[in-house]
Formats: sequence, C-alpha cells, structure tokens
Amino acid sequence: MFLRLYLIARVMLLHSRLFTDASSRSIGALNKINFNTRFVMKTLMTICPGTVLLVLSISLWIIAAWTIRACERYHDVEGVNSGFLSSMWLIAITFLSIGYGDMVPNTLCGRTVCLLTGIMGAGCTALVVAVVARKLELTKAEKHVHNFMMDTQLTKRVKNAAANVLRETWLIYKNTKLVEKPDATRVRTHQRKFLHAIYQLRNFKMEQRKLNDQANTLIDFAKMSTRVTDTISEICIRHEQLENRVSGLSERMEKLEDHLTQLPDLLSQAVDQQLNKYLHHSHLPHYEMTSSSSVIGGQQLPHYDVEGMTTTATRRKTSITTTTSSTAETPTS
Repeated sequence: MFLRLYLIARVMLLHSRLFTDASSRSIGALNKINFNTRFVMKTLMTICPGTVLLVLSISLWIIAAWTIRACERYHDVEGVNSGFLSSMWLIAITFLSIGYGDMVPNTLCGRTVCLLTGIMGAGCTALVVAVVARKLELTKAEKHVHNFMMDTQLTKRVKNAAANVLRETWLIYKNTKLVEKPDATRVRTHQRKFLHAIYQLRNFKMEQRKLNDQANTLIDFAKMSTRVTDTISEICIRHEQLENRVSGLSERMEKLEDHLTQLPDLLSQAVDQQLNKYLHHSHLPHYEMTSSSSVIGGQQLPHYDVEGMTTTATRRKTSITTTTSSTAETPTS
C-alpha cells in the first residue's frame, strides 16, 4: 500500500510552479537542467527547509509506526508492540537514536523497520544540523560589518602594542645609558616587557592579515565580476569604434580609387582647354594641324606645323626692319 506514495512526489512535480512556468522550463532547457522530482525537492529545501524536514519526519514516523505494528501484530504474545501508540514510541526512540530497551521488535520484519528507521533518523538529524548551521551563518552585509569592527579593534591593539614596544625601548635605554649605576633587575623587567610587547605586536598583525584576507575573498569576487563586466563592455565599444573606422577607411579608399581613375581624363581636358585658350588669344594665325598626333592621358593631342610658323615670323621680322629703316632715312633728306 505504501508503495503508492511515489504518487505524492509526482503530484509535487506536476503542480510545482517551476514545472508549470514556461519561462522557467525554457531557461532550464538552455542550461541543460531536467525538471524532475529531485530538482523540485532541492528547490523546496532551499526555499523552506524547516517545513520540508518537519513534514518528512512526521510522514516517516507515521509510516514506520504503522508498518511495525503490522509486523508485530500476530507475533506479539504480551501485546507490547501491537498497539499503535506503542509502535510510535518505539519508532521515536529508534529515530532519535536513544534506544531505552523497554520495547524490542520480535520479528525479522520489525527489526528491519527499526534498522531503516535508525538510518533515516541519522540522515534527518544531519539535515537538521545543516539547515540550522546555514540559518545561523552571517549574511554578506553582516560579514562586512563584522570584519570592519574586528579590523578597527585589531588596529587599536596594534597601535597599543607598538606604543608599548617604543616605551619599553626607551626605558631600557634610560636605565642602561642615562643612569650612573644601572639596576639589573629593572633592566631585565623592561626587557621581558619589551619581548612580550613584540610578541603581541606580531600576533595582532597576523590576525589583522588573516582578517584582511577573509575580507578580500568576500569583496574581491564582486569587484572582479564588476571589473570583468566593465572590461567586456569597453572591449565591445572599442571593437565597434574600430569597425566604424575601418569602414570609413574603406569608403575613403574607394573614393580615392575613383578619383585616380578619373585623373587622366581630367588632365587631358585641362590640357585641351589651355591649348585652345592659347590659340584663341594668340596674335599668330591658326595653322593647319598635321595628321600625326600625340597621346596624353589617353587622348590624342594635335601637332602644329612649326616650320610654317617660323617662316611667317621671319617674314614679319624683315618687314618690320625695312619699315624702321625707311622712317629713319626720311628726315635726313
């Protein structure tokens, strides 16, 4: 009959908020956590450990008492263990590992139940001790306050010990160097006090160092997590800035490449414009272009008849000289 008690665990699983919540199940699936009875029991022990242990202990107590009553019912001649209250008393003293010896099971089934009850009692006792120890443990804020108070006290003790060392050093120097007849007894007394002050100073410093190490283990983890988070965020920001700079450089390189490809055309157009302006504003007549042409910047430039241009220039020079000579001879006649 009691083998059907596994249905209680199944009901706890199916009616648990963790099992019915879709967001919790999705998060558990991402973290590879199976939502089973074991996980539900762990969460219940974390949330309400005292209630879970109380219900478990009472349930085991009642089930074991009924079982031992059923085992000893037809084999107990004196009727000591056949009553339900007597069975509960036997299970209680066995569960708590007391064992008065006033009631003893006679059958093999009863002895097996008592043995299992003792094992379950030891396990429940260990769980109770663990829960109580966790409840009595200081919280993080309380640990910070306690460490601060202890550090303040140890700092005061270190200062007092250092002052005692300096005082005893001065007294030793005074009783040995500044006195005409040193007193050996007084000097030895101050030497003992000096050594004792040094010993206390070392012990206080050691305790202060241990306390600082414990405080660092509590604080450094939070600081380290915040520093790692800040570093990761800064790396992400710098990575984005680097990507933006690289994309900007790539765009500029593309524009520069386009300008370089357009440069020969622009140069040829500029040369053509300058040549046309020169030919338009020059006093010399336009001459016919030769059939041959040169290539500059991917375009052909015309070649002019230079010989004809020199011949015409020579004729004009001679005409100018004759006119100047004739004008010079006129007043003499």
